[in-house]
Amino acid sequence: MARLRLSVAERREELLRAAIEQIEARGVAAVRIADVASVLGVSNALVLYHFSTKEKLVSAAFAHAAEDDLAHLRKLLGRRTTALRRLRAAVRWYAPTGTAKGWRLWIEGWAAALREPALREVARDLDREWKAALTEVLAEGVAAGEFCCPDPAGAALRLTALLDGLAVQLTSYGGTVARARAQEWVDDALLRELGLDRQALTSAR
Repeated sequence: MARLRLSVAERREELLRAAIEQIEARGVAAVRIADVASVLGVSNALVLYHFSTKEKLVSAAFAHAAEDDLAHLRKLLGRRTTALRRLRAAVRWYAPTGTAKGWRLWIEGWAAALREPALREVARDLDREWKAALTEVLAEGVAAGEFCCPDPAGAALRLTALLDGLAVQLTSYGGTVARARAQEWVDDALLRELGLDRQALTSAR
C-alpha cells in the first residue's frame, strides 16, 4: 500500500517523533539515521534531506520533545483553579513517579549535552522555562495568600533539582528507591517549601 504524501511540516514531525523513540530505545550515541529511516520505511536520503546530519536531527528531536513537555506544563498551570492545585498537578506530573514520559530521553540528553553545544542549549532552555513557570505559580499562590514561600525562585530551583535527581535514581538505578517513597519525598519537599501541612496538600487534589 502506497504511503500518503505528507507536507514538509508533517514529514518533519513524523521524523522527529521517530527519532525520539529511537533515542529512548538505543541512546544518543548508538542511534543512526538508518534506524530512524527504517522505522518509517523511508530512505536515509529523505531523513538527511530534512536534517542534513545526525547531530541536527538529534538536536531537533530534543527541541521537539522539550516543546511537547512545555506545552503540557502550560496546560496544567493554565487551569482555572488555585495556585496550589496547579502547582501540585505540575509537580506530580513532572515527578518520575508521575505520568510524564521521556525521562530516559532526558537523561540521555543531559549526558550528550556535555559534548554537544546545541543539545546543551536545548536542555538549558527547557530547564529555564520549567523553573520560570514554577516560580510564577509559586508567586501567584503567595500573592493570593494560599501559602507562604519567601523565595519562589529558590523553591522552584530546589524542587526541580530534587525531581531531576529522583529521575536518575528511578530510571538509571531502578530499585534503589521505591516509587512510593520517592513520591513521599516529593510531597514532603513541596510542603516544606509552602509552609503547609499534609492535609492542605491532600485537599488540593
